[in-house]
Amino acid sequence: MFLMGCKDNLHFLINTIIFLLFTIIVHASSIYNNSSSLDATFRDFAAKTLTEKSVTGTLLNVSLPTNFSGIQVTVIRLRSATFWAKGTNFSSFYIPPGVLPFPFAKRFVIVYQDLGKLSDQFYNVPGYSLAAPVIGFMAYDATNLSVLGNDTKLNVINHQILVQFSEITPKDGNFSGLKCVKFGEGGLIQLSNIGDGNKCSSGSNGHFSVVVPDEEEVGSRKKKRISKRRKSIIVIVSCCVGVILVVMILVSIYQLIRQNKIRKMEGESEKGEAFDTTWVGASKMPCASMVRTQPVLEHDENI
Repeated sequence: MFLMGCKDNLHFLINTIIFLLFTIIVHASSIYNNSSSLDATFRDFAAKTLTEKSVTGTLLNVSLPTNFSGIQVTVIRLRSATFWAKGTNFSSFYIPPGVLPFPFAKRFVIVYQDLGKLSDQFYNVPGYSLAAPVIGFMAYDATNLSVLGNDTKLNVINHQILVQFSEITPKDGNFSGLKCVKFGEGGLIQLSNIGDGNKCSSGSNGHFSVVVPDEEEVGSRKKKRISKRRKSIIVIVSCCVGVILVVMILVSIYQLIRQNKIRKMEGESEKGEAFDTTWVGASKMPCASMVRTQPVLEHDENI
């Protein structure tokens, strides 16, 4: 019966772990699918705007349907040679010179997004709350605007890309613990420290925001820190008490062994006969107090 109960508990634990992993994967994939489809929608509207107003080097506003009210999307078409020489500084992003899109394209477009108040409908970070709108930029090959699609997606890679947040407003008004967050491919979330002037740095294009820990998360972290401190204090005190007990036990064992040796020596001394002592010169020597065997003169009766 005991073995059957253990097996049932083990099966229940395995099933629970599998369910939790499946939930996390589905949650991450749903976020990724929503953001991916959103990027595709903005890309299509940006391509339409460029077809109507094909201007290189000018930032254009993209018209969106009413269901995207509150979201701002802009697009700019660039030459790679000019982009390499001058970089770009548009909206909330600064990309330094010396950068080329990968794979290389002579002309490409950058679609800038500001999700505004609808940010939390598409992006969220477990244990944190958004303190700023989600903004992002995606790059696409613009050699042929009529076929602007997923196959034309490019990467802009440089470790000096800066993201500027003009407005950071935590829900609870607490600005402590602010973190930069990047939402990457496949639902990947990367947290980093925020820089001076509400700036975040990135090594590539993507979607970005600023988050602050939830009150429950902060409370749980404090509890974990307090519990860790308590555990460390208990461990230190236990070690000290253990060392003291070991020393006391060793001292007691040493005293018992020493007393046992002394008793044995006293017992051996009691079995023998005690001798008197006398001084011979400067030395103290044992001596017999009496002679056990008296000397007897031998004589022959036949004489």
